[in-house]
Amino acid sequence: MVVTLRLPSLTSLFSPSISVRYPALLRPHRQLRPLPSSARFSAQSTASETGNRADSQKSRVQDRAVTPRSKNFNAWYLDVIESAELADYGPVRGTMVIRPYGYAIWEAIQDYLNAKFKETGHSNMYFPQFIPYSFIEKEASHVEGFSPELAVVTIGGGKELEEKLVVRPTSETIVNHMFTQWIHSYRDLPLMINQWANVTRWEMRTKPFVRTLEFLWQEGHTAHATPEEAEKEAIQMIEVYIKFAYEQTAIPVIAGRKSKVETFAGADRTYTIEAMMGDRKALQAGTSHNLGQNFSRAFSTQFTDENGQREHVWQTSWAISTRFVGGIIMTHGDDTGLMLPPRIAPVQVVIVPIWKSDTDRQGVISAASSVKEVLQIAGIRVKLDDTEQKTPGWKFNFWEMKGVPLRIEIGPRDVSSRSVVISRRDVPGKQGKVFGISMEPEILMAYVKDKLDEVQSSLLERATSFRDSNIVDVTSYDELKVAISEGKWARGPWSASDADELKVKEETGATIRCFPFDQPQGGVQTCLMTGSPAEEVAIFAKSY
Repeated sequence: MVVTLRLPSLTSLFSPSISVRYPALLRPHRQLRPLPSSARFSAQSTASETGNRADSQKSRVQDRAVTPRSKNFNAWYLDVIESAELADYGPVRGTMVIRPYGYAIWEAIQDYLNAKFKETGHSNMYFPQFIPYSFIEKEASHVEGFSPELAVVTIGGGKELEEKLVVRPTSETIVNHMFTQWIHSYRDLPLMINQWANVTRWEMRTKPFVRTLEFLWQEGHTAHATPEEAEKEAIQMIEVYIKFAYEQTAIPVIAGRKSKVETFAGADRTYTIEAMMGDRKALQAGTSHNLGQNFSRAFSTQFTDENGQREHVWQTSWAISTRFVGGIIMTHGDDTGLMLPPRIAPVQVVIVPIWKSDTDRQGVISAASSVKEVLQIAGIRVKLDDTEQKTPGWKFNFWEMKGVPLRIEIGPRDVSSRSVVISRRDVPGKQGKVFGISMEPEILMAYVKDKLDEVQSSLLERATSFRDSNIVDVTSYDELKVAISEGKWARGPWSASDADELKVKEETGATIRCFPFDQPQGGVQTCLMTGSPAEEVAIFAKSY
């Protein structure tokens, strides 16, 4: 069946703003340039010749393929996505094609979370992508919140549809429609499911991974007999996200409750994890919603309790999407390119063999293959780059761009000494390079595992230090405005109205990211806006 979308006006697709939103779309694709011949690290160098390696480092600095992060953060971000081969632009404005390396990062996210979801009692399933428009209209705040972002199907099979269909923006409505058919008694509860799916939201200002017309995510949906069970579930799932962010992606998120203004359309409460990016903007990296009975009342999702009474179920929903990939890029990347935490890196170790002659080549490749096998047996994700079309220096540059945590270099003299050279991606230059690491399997495996753990910890410590040094405690609105104008996050006591919150957004561009779970001790404070008593502090920041 051929389905035609009747979409909003296409005038904006051809506006001058495209060159601002998508600078990479209008310029020639950049490729990593070969190193100049005067400094080229050719296949005729040996792995233990420190001078040649130093020359190669210098040439790579001169041939950097990305805009410096400090010069233009947005251009740097787009350059990294392109040069590290994470994604490309789709033919429809605002869409992207996730390339294998970018998708491998998403798969690492999936693998971890999928296991955690099952450990906490959830089962995977799948719901249709097309949702009757009448479903969206049943929950008033939900339709109001999502209406501007909907893609609507009006023609199918060449005929006008009797009822418009919405291309899934989220699944609370269709989930409730099905829950109503599956839930009858308290014995059917709790019902806890998750789906891995794509979502369409008609965003007008897009950014690869962070905000696109279509993106990938997981969305969990649960139904419970009591409000206490629903609240416990919502908190449990935000805690899963917190642990994932810290332990797997080395991103020190701040978790808390959203303000009423920022709460998900149709939820009673929204819990969030907020991450500080390298430009100090906030990224909402994951959310968990306590939906109360809002959707169950709209869809008459009821059950018979133990006393024979009919009750509406209490519900939650929670999600993380491919925007987390963007968060990883913007948290850890540097001027060289991507920098990946080892636990989610598709390739944890790259081996670059270096030989002088055909005679040397055979011995070097044999040793490199043995090292690869040793690391694979240890469960380490390793890549042997034995291609002959590129120089070792070019390979160094390429794999650094792709953020591989460790690089192993093996040349003829290394083969003779039964040792390797290991470089850390997170420590540039000579400081991150260690010579003479034994090829003995037990020694090498232990050393590599230890260094991967060090890189993981180092990235988290670095990101935490950066975050903490850019959060300012404020006690007045004037102090808040100064902090925001300096690009920092502002943390201060807040009990003001929704109107006051919108005023802050209008005047500073900042929103309340959350009321952190981790609140200061000391009792009631004074609201920075009104001077009234305030029991909580809120964090304000500009965001993506």
